[in-house]
Amino acid sequence: MPYAPAGFFCDRLIRERERRDGEGSLNKPLRFNGQDYNLLKQEYHKKKSLFEDESFPATVESLGFKELGHKSNKVKNIVWKRPKEICENPQFIVGGASRTDICQGDLGDCWLLAAIACLTLNEKLLYRVVPQEQSFSEGYSGIFHFQFWRYGDWVDVVIDDRIPTFNNQLVFTKSAERNEFWSALLEKAYAKLHGSYEALKGGNTTEAMEDFTGGVTEFYEMKEAPKELYKIMKKALARGSLMGCSIDSLVPARFETRTTTGLVKGHAYSVTAVEECKASQPKESKVRLVRLRNPWGQVEWNGPWSDNSKEWATLSKGEKEKLQHQSAEDGEFWYGDVNTMSFEDFKKNYTKIEICNLTPDALEDDKIHKWTVSVNEGRWVRGCSAGGCRNYPDTFWTNPQYRLRLLEEDDDAEENEAGCTFVVALMQKNRRKERKLGANLFTIGFAIYEMHGNKQHMQKDFFLTNTSKARCKSYINLRELSQRFRLAAGEYVIVPSTYEPHQEGEFILRVFSEKKNTSEEIENRIEADHPVPAPASAGEESEEDQHFRTIFQEIAGDEMEITANELKNVLNRVLSKHKDLNTEGFSLECCRSMIALMDMDGTGRLNLQEFRHLWNKIKQWQGIFKHYNADQYGSINSYEMRNAVNDAGFRLNNQLYDIITMRYANESMNIDFDSFISCLVRLEAMFRAFQAFDQDGDGTIRLSVLELQPTGIKPAPDIRPLSARRFMWTDVTLERIRGADEFFKL
Repeated sequence: MPYAPAGFFCDRLIRERERRDGEGSLNKPLRFNGQDYNLLKQEYHKKKSLFEDESFPATVESLGFKELGHKSNKVKNIVWKRPKEICENPQFIVGGASRTDICQGDLGDCWLLAAIACLTLNEKLLYRVVPQEQSFSEGYSGIFHFQFWRYGDWVDVVIDDRIPTFNNQLVFTKSAERNEFWSALLEKAYAKLHGSYEALKGGNTTEAMEDFTGGVTEFYEMKEAPKELYKIMKKALARGSLMGCSIDSLVPARFETRTTTGLVKGHAYSVTAVEECKASQPKESKVRLVRLRNPWGQVEWNGPWSDNSKEWATLSKGEKEKLQHQSAEDGEFWYGDVNTMSFEDFKKNYTKIEICNLTPDALEDDKIHKWTVSVNEGRWVRGCSAGGCRNYPDTFWTNPQYRLRLLEEDDDAEENEAGCTFVVALMQKNRRKERKLGANLFTIGFAIYEMHGNKQHMQKDFFLTNTSKARCKSYINLRELSQRFRLAAGEYVIVPSTYEPHQEGEFILRVFSEKKNTSEEIENRIEADHPVPAPASAGEESEEDQHFRTIFQEIAGDEMEITANELKNVLNRVLSKHKDLNTEGFSLECCRSMIALMDMDGTGRLNLQEFRHLWNKIKQWQGIFKHYNADQYGSINSYEMRNAVNDAGFRLNNQLYDIITMRYANESMNIDFDSFISCLVRLEAMFRAFQAFDQDGDGTIRLSVLELQPTGIKPAPDIRPLSARRFMWTDVTLERIRGADEFFKL
């Protein structure tokens, strides 16, 4: 059976409500692990004690799970110390945060440190991630906090200031100034966000860049870079974008090995400046340079334009001052080529460059062009919506689908190039945090198809007869895959997927554009063809009906009502005559559910009319089951459940189809006849109950606790008592249930 984290759907419903209330925005960041920095600081200040973070303790569990786990020799001599135990005069920031404050320690997180170095170039961005009001003097209580963008929300992460040390030296990130600790504490907060320090080992600079800004990243492979790469980089830095570059190593064993020119393979560098200046030789030529920083704080490029190289003699004093040239072993260096204007030498040495473009919430200057962005949250569920790529046509159509409406063409487009420019970014969630459970990044991608007026979830035949209008260059195992496109104005459908089917995980899909666009998940309407039971027919009873009544009277007795156990007997006696159904019959628990959901008079039993309605439905649904039970093994594939439910007259959204698969499919992703009927009975009853309560037809209902129970909804132990935090149980009413989708998820 597909796995759903405890309380997942209830938590997701709560999160959707919080977002509508503005929580998760820059001004109202979510409290990570529910910890309120201001309240905790006040509490420990009053107690005159130092904060100790129980949710990220100073133990091996916070260090790691394998290389830094309990059995590792690397952790035996690590001692957690507060900065005041390490040096006499600790400071949060010394002389302003700068790119030279970040020096890599013994953790393989150069990708993170390169991103932090880029962050220091923009004070506004930096001090949003690293709040300034913190110090080791006034009001010090051993507590600090940092803010990160996390899958569509801004979160505030609280930590204590105990840091791993060895021989009184910081083990991981440190500053060039021994008494400066902002970068080490920032790394700790980021480690807490992902579960441990070890979870930060190995990564992509763009991952951290996006977590610091909420931006979207574009990659350029140097061998395929556009001719005007210099202008692209110059423009990006002017807009506040963060940039990094790296040298790929095809041999893992050679990661972070130095070349003869002083560069390091398999290592992330920060791009901190791009400049053009005039050289006196040869003959007033222009030189284009890029300034890079190695997070190690040492090991620099030793070729042309490196520190103390002869090329600097060709620049005037004014040009040198403009470039802020200084000779120091700080890991930073200028790199360029006097003879070419296209960065050929730069592209020759580096494999790729990553540019993190800022989103509207990161840019507030009206003079700077802003992107518009739409965000959709989704999930691939094994057996329901984890269909894999186009190579798997039988399941590809079951993947989540998102309608994209491109409404306005670009202003600067040529007549023969008219269209709408947009960037699609697909990000998989929580894979780094789940590494200790064996999780790795999935290979992900997406395809874009033109829609032809159909507003529903596209079926298998659509994808068999239509080719994509655009798609990602390739499927890749990165946290996020993004690509820029230009298409004619119109409506399209984006299908995100993993490469292989049956791989389960969460994702967010973001669409950025220079002009107005909208994107939304397809099939978000919830409705039923016949939610209200039809009146009993006054016509003559058929032979089967008479047989049915006789059996019912025999079991029910004079009261003409049956219990769950009696219902089990009568259903299975009739069902035994259908030899074509490979089923062991309905279980007692299944029959209890049927009574709970079909018993409209609250007696806890079914009368003849209630049972007749149930049986008529079962016969109708039996025909649907047989249609999809092509192999005659008595079960249907869970991927076909969407169509079977539609044939039964129910239209649901993707979240509800996911829930159905999780609740009713077995480990082989099959749904047997008993489970199929139980599912449809529940849907029928839930639609009837919701419509009965929704008397004014506005799609919103209020329920008291007493009213909630007859619907068959019971506060499950995994829902944090139906979340006292948001559903706000009272003696009278629940907080407003906003629609049928929330009602059914319960």
